[in-house]
Amino acid sequence: MKRVQVIDSHTAGEPTRVVIAGGPDLGGGSVAEKLAIFRERHDDFRRAVLAEPRGSDVLVGALLIEPTGVIFFDNACCLGMCGHGAIGLVVTLAHLGRIAPGEHRIETAVGVVTATLHADGSVSIVNVPSHRKAKAVNTGGFTGDVAYGGNWFFLIDDHGQQLHRANVDALTDFAWRARRAVNAGGFPEVDHVILYDGARNFVLCPGKAYDRSPCGTGTSARLACLAADGRLAEGATLVQESIIGSEFTARYRWLDRARGIIEPTITGTAYITAETALVFDEHDPYRSGILP
Repeated sequence: MKRVQVIDSHTAGEPTRVVIAGGPDLGGGSVAEKLAIFRERHDDFRRAVLAEPRGSDVLVGALLIEPTGVIFFDNACCLGMCGHGAIGLVVTLAHLGRIAPGEHRIETAVGVVTATLHADGSVSIVNVPSHRKAKAVNTGGFTGDVAYGGNWFFLIDDHGQQLHRANVDALTDFAWRARRAVNAGGFPEVDHVILYDGARNFVLCPGKAYDRSPCGTGTSARLACLAADGRLAEGATLVQESIIGSEFTARYRWLDRARGIIEPTITGTAYITAETALVFDEHDPYRSGILP
């Protein structure tokens, strides 16, 4: 039987499962190169770690690439970056005694991010450069901005929906139709949709699960839009609330004002929830997970 060592945490309610031992051999090269191998040759590992019967649709995986890298993935695909996952990774490494409070470098598939573990246990992630690609895209009856914050987002303010947890099914249906519309409307790269109501958001992830956290890469994309529109000053604090009421704080600095490129910083807190050995029995017909 094969065993995979994982540590589970949640960041603002959104779970992260960090694989600390037992992952596939991805050879040498950069994290981006290793991600390509992981996606091409080891998709069964992604499914097995996250899918039922060992996981659930809401879980996000983080494969630790020694010494300072990570590959993020969810129930549908691999991710370029994951803000809540990066916070969960830092708290996991601190839990293992591998890092102390201070600044740490993390290599992701889309670039290097800097994480600061604060004395109070919170974590600030200086994310990859973020920007808005298109403003007020109108497609299939939906209007919103297309922006990048480590993943691609369709951000909608004017949607007529009530952002309450009791409406999750209706919000999921609305956001899923919006994603299909924006993909068909010339933006196939978009795989996340965010609905806003003031400080609160609802985030639909690629595999149709909703984000319990305010979404770190999504908040980065939001900052890029607010900065481009002059609605939030450089260095000012944005408090972003999730559909369950949890919060991230965020700010940005300009990297290239003329091109609308910013450097976002997202701050949140994660908590360890489990230390687990996942067991893979070669005779188990659902060893690689139960597919949708």
